[in-house]
Amino acid sequence: MVFVAKTKTPNEWKIVAQTIQSLVEEASFEGTAEGITFRAMDPSHVALIDLTWPNAGFEKYDCDKQHKLTVRVEDFVKLLRRAGPKDSVTIQAGDDDMLTLKFQNGYKREFQIHLIESTYSPTPLPKLSFDSKMVLKESAFEEILNDVQTISDHITLEATKDKIIFTGKSDSGSASIPIEKGNDALESMEVGKESKATYSLQYLLNIVKAAGGATEKVVCEYSSKMPLKMEFALGETGGRINFYLAPRIEEK
Repeated sequence: MVFVAKTKTPNEWKIVAQTIQSLVEEASFEGTAEGITFRAMDPSHVALIDLTWPNAGFEKYDCDKQHKLTVRVEDFVKLLRRAGPKDSVTIQAGDDDMLTLKFQNGYKREFQIHLIESTYSPTPLPKLSFDSKMVLKESAFEEILNDVQTISDHITLEATKDKIIFTGKSDSGSASIPIEKGNDALESMEVGKESKATYSLQYLLNIVKAAGGATEKVVCEYSSKMPLKMEFALGETGGRINFYLAPRIEEK
């Protein structure tokens, strides 16, 4: 029984682990011949992460059968932090309920952590259709979220045919950031139907800060009063992190 996944640098592993850490305390990676997948919902059932990392995204990948590798995310992140920016990272598992991490750049380091029994049940993907889709520069989107957070804990997205407006309000005041088509921050925008929904800023900021390092742009899709889907590319070989966030139900 063999599972080996090697990357040239630790960047993608770190992004994956930090993104998962923002939602859950344990992670169950599914390894198959096609690659690695991961899906989980946070304990409050507000947010969901869906990871697809194809075998083409690795320098070396070997998986002889389906593997389920469950780790405490805190332990996993702690070890990955020890990898230098130029270290190759090899993650492997066998029959001994241990996960081995090997870092190498001039000299070798090897760590082992215990695999654990998963307490999570399988999470289905939500079946959603979206009325609005926009591709934003990741750095601009993070800036927008930080701007609105100075005023509010929540952000409202309002998409029309020619612009998207990000707003926030609280007892202390309000913030409004309109981004029109043609703005450098907005790579593309498709609005089949005008859409407006409100989401938790903290969830969005946590994910964008963790997953945003993987890519220069983020794809956002949503409909009025429906979940928001964000997609981040992971490398250049089809890997992706999808993030779903339930809307805030406005009080009457």
